[in-house]
Amino acid sequence: MISISVPATPFAYPLAVGRTALVVIDMQRDFVEPGGFGASLGNDVSLLHTAIGPIAALLAAWRARHWPIVHTREAHRGDLSDCPPAKRLRGSPTLRIGDAGPMGRLLIRGEPGTSIIEALAPHDGETVVDKPGKGMFWATGLHEQLQGRGVTHLVFTGVTTEVCVQTSMREANDRGYDCLLVEDATESYFPEFKAATLAMIAAQGAIVGWHAPSAALLAALTPV
Repeated sequence: MISISVPATPFAYPLAVGRTALVVIDMQRDFVEPGGFGASLGNDVSLLHTAIGPIAALLAAWRARHWPIVHTREAHRGDLSDCPPAKRLRGSPTLRIGDAGPMGRLLIRGEPGTSIIEALAPHDGETVVDKPGKGMFWATGLHEQLQGRGVTHLVFTGVTTEVCVQTSMREANDRGYDCLLVEDATESYFPEFKAATLAMIAAQGAIVGWHAPSAALLAALTPV
């Protein structure tokens, strides 16, 4: 067990060697690149790009140690049978889920826009989960996969902080995982939402989990 100093709280995150999975949430073209679903909502997708470098560094560290890695993509079936109207019809985007965009149909499995960006592309053997919801456990079977591999701790990265990352982290907490959110490896279209999320998850003695910068996490890892 490795203890990581967590500057935001008086606690330390217990990193279980070999049983801690790195989770990369939704670093897909539909959210990060122009022309995707994120842009269709009127967002400045460039605000998410600062997370790419820290995530890449964490991926390299995990791969060097052969520790488990999970990538998620928010993606629906082509017939939208797993996308209820309560989700598809919310907001005022220029394009809705399933509509044709510059990178194919938005948030549809197999379309170019659902591909994870090249800088963070999964390697062979890494888990890739297509999730129909904001949380990574809903209708994915991921919990059973993680249990089968003996995973007890999760390190969260990806986008967006207040939506799919926070939802997945709260779901993980309910399932008994110890969770850490890496501050500079997650981003939001709204900086104030990211700040609020970090405050909420670590409130009241890390009620959902901890957060720390990637430098603190990488410094705590034993050399390969």
